[in-house]
This record gives sequence, C-alpha cells and structure tokens, in this order.
Amino acid sequence: MSFLNQLKSQANAVQTSQSMQGTQAEANTLATEMAAKTAWLYLVDLARQLNVIQPAGPKISLDGKTPWPTLQLGNFTSDSRKKTLRNKEVFDTLSIGWTLAPTPGQISKGSVSADFPPELNRIESRLAAGRVPHERVNVRHPVKNTLQAIRFDYELRVHSGVTVSCEHDVGQFSFRLANLTGLEILNKTYPANQINSGLLDELAKLICGQPSQFL
Repeated sequence: MSFLNQLKSQANAVQTSQSMQGTQAEANTLATEMAAKTAWLYLVDLARQLNVIQPAGPKISLDGKTPWPTLQLGNFTSDSRKKTLRNKEVFDTLSIGWTLAPTPGQISKGSVSADFPPELNRIESRLAAGRVPHERVNVRHPVKNTLQAIRFDYELRVHSGVTVSCEHDVGQFSFRLANLTGLEILNKTYPANQINSGLLDELAKLICGQPSQFL
C-alpha cells in the first residue's frame, strides 16, 4: 500500500470515529433534554408544595457544640437557565432554593467564639456555606489588649438549595447540594437515564429531612 493510501485509511478511520462520537453526543443530548424537562417540572411543583408545608430544617451547629434551635424551611423558588448547544437551545442549569429561618417567637440571633485556627476555620467555612449573615469581632484582654478569641455574631438564617448542571455531551447531571443536611456543600452525579420521579422523590425526601437514598 502506498503512503498516500495509508493516509487515506487513517483519514477514513478518523472520520468514522468522529461520526460515531457525533452520533453518541446527539443521543446523549436528547436523553439529557428529556430528563431535564422531567426534573424541571418536578422542581417547580416541589417548590410550590413545600412553600405550603414549610418543613423543619436540619440540625445545625457552627462549632459542633452549640446547637441552633430548629429552623423552618420557606421561601422556596425554582429557576432554570438555557444555553445554545450546536445551534439548539437546551437546558443549562436547574435549581431550587430556599431559606432556613426561625419560626415566630424563636430567638433570631446567636454568637460563637473560637480561639485557635482549626475551629476558627471550621466555623468560617460553615458560615460561608450557609451564607449566614454575621459579624466578626476580635475579643481582647481588658488589660493587656492581647487577642483572646474571635467571636462571630450571626443571624439564624441560612440560604440552601440544589443546583443541577446539565452535561449534554456526556449525558449526565451534576447536583450541587447546599446545606441540606447541615452547613456543608455536597456534590453528586447521576446519568441522564436515572433522572426519574423515583430519584427526584429521594431528593425531595433529603430536602425535607426524611430518610433518603439520594446520596
């Protein structure tokens, strides 16, 4: 075989591979869009129902020693964003968000202190994860003026939510779970063919603080 014919064979192999990849990407895109529509309709309806029910929130503590009073989930909103993929409009992200706040008559503020880096870093990361409104105060010795601790004065309010990224080319969904079980960010990935009402029910159970297989 001449060198030119060898190049032709290589070119044909590349074209065949590209065609197969394109076909698979299109199939993944179709499956992802169908699953995204299912998830979107579910999240819209879920937000509507939970705004009526307003279930109790998870157990929360900034330092692991001082528990917050039980907060209530409310102000549920749902949102979706689109993008253009291969000249078609498709879902980009889906989300459901809510706040955790005290019920009427509960205390609405608290404070916690830390005097060494590991605990300080843990508190700061949890405040950031929950987007908890707070102020940082340096606690100093009344005579020596040396720094004794860092005090955080905070509001008992947490922003929580689930953001779903639709990855069409590979046919999967990436879930970012913010403060569903505590002040932390968790991530989970599922293929498009597993996005159905059963899986979404497990997500809803997790949001409501009930036993769930989602994670």
